[in-house]
Amino acid sequence: MNSRQASGMGVATVHRSAGILDCWFPSPQLGVSAQEPPPVGPVSPLQKLIGVHHEVAQVTIDLDQPPTSVVDAYLRLHLLSHRLCQPRTINVEGIFTVLPNVVWTSAGPCAVQGFEEVRAHVRGTGHLTVFSVDKFPRMVDYVVPSGVRIGDADRVRLGAYLAEGTTIMHEGFVNFNAGTLGTSMIEGRVSAGVIVGDGTDVGGGASIMGTLSGGGSQMVTIGERCLLGAQCGLGISLGDDCIVEAGLYLTAGTKVKLPDGSITKALDLSGQSGWLYLRDSLTGEVKALPRGERTVSLNEELHRN
Repeated sequence: MNSRQASGMGVATVHRSAGILDCWFPSPQLGVSAQEPPPVGPVSPLQKLIGVHHEVAQVTIDLDQPPTSVVDAYLRLHLLSHRLCQPRTINVEGIFTVLPNVVWTSAGPCAVQGFEEVRAHVRGTGHLTVFSVDKFPRMVDYVVPSGVRIGDADRVRLGAYLAEGTTIMHEGFVNFNAGTLGTSMIEGRVSAGVIVGDGTDVGGGASIMGTLSGGGSQMVTIGERCLLGAQCGLGISLGDDCIVEAGLYLTAGTKVKLPDGSITKALDLSGQSGWLYLRDSLTGEVKALPRGERTVSLNEELHRN
């Protein structure tokens, strides 16, 4: 009965008029078990200016049902970033509706309403840096997974799943409910819902299509030991040992020429292993060529985490 439940004891940031802005869960758990409440410190003078205080929040959720509250949503995001649940294994439908927009600052989360007044008060005592105005905070402000390297913390959202050995370079981006399953190099964009396999390199500026906009429903999975060339785009899944040429954008409807001369949609090749996708520089045709037994391997020294 508890196999699809999760629980947590967290610390919620509560604004006097906007309600709960966020919730930090230091030790989220699958199933239901007793936990010690985390310590809640006294309200600081700066927190009084911002209009927030902290409260202990305890919640048990059904992972198969959509999130129903801010605290519920934050527990799901923590479960992903703590590697307790892999992307696409828990229900995050409607999470954008549940989560409020928050001003993420050097002093912590602030309510959007009345923020300019807050800024004016704080400027009298010190400087306040605004990192973003968004529904999702930076992952590293809540969870720092072991064995990962992140070049720019602003580019990894809470709810990203980063396996040990993953390197996120400065231009890499990983959204919530997405991530890596092994030692991977991410220099491009891993959109929501995308899973990247062990030993795969997502090259600089490469973009993997997610499902948050455009009405797409294709969940993209990249297999093991794949290479996405710089500035390429991908809208289909890849099996193992595939390469997408730099600059090639391969969507589900892209017409692809096979070695026997026949033409097919890229969607028909989705999930297959051992293909090299490229555009013929003379004819402009997109081709799929078999790679045989060749594999892609990361440079161990360059990519050592």
